[in-house]
Amino acid sequence: MRPDTGQVLHFSEDPTIERFVPHVAPTSIQSAPYVWAVAADRCPDYWFPRQCPRAMAWKGTRTTPEDADRIIGAGCGDRVHAIEYGWLKAIMDVRLYAYRLPAEHFTPIGDPPHAVVSRIPVEPLGPPEPVSDLFDLHAQAGIQLRVLDRLWPFWNEVTASTLEFSGIRLRNARR
Repeated sequence: MRPDTGQVLHFSEDPTIERFVPHVAPTSIQSAPYVWAVAADRCPDYWFPRQCPRAMAWKGTRTTPEDADRIIGAGCGDRVHAIEYGWLKAIMDVRLYAYRLPAEHFTPIGDPPHAVVSRIPVEPLGPPEPVSDLFDLHAQAGIQLRVLDRLWPFWNEVTASTLEFSGIRLRNARR
């Protein structure tokens, strides 16, 4: 599930949103109100239930072969997403939707950019689309989906490595 040219996506478990209004997300370090969405490269970060903690790592320009082999695995592609066993049922059962939004209202945020934001209200280009099997999306994209007892040991290795990384909802991970 990726956006078409001229689009960005917003993933949600709510299929009833008719208009996205800028707001300050409770977990955001940003104080300005935004509508949040993602471009094609960051869509896989959101192929999960909203509250699911996930640690993601991928090869970047400064990634050493040793770190890639140690964390992603030799011959295992360029990217790995890790979740906890406790979230497997939620990933299988979630009803996730993608809203297609006009990209012209959005600008990148973060350094490097991790999302796109709009400061004005945005209406979807059409009804929300059900997102298919989340395991299949990962497989089709060539992304390993690793299931762990706890994310923190993996996260600590990733953040100390030369890989690029992102962690979402880690506050929900087991301690």
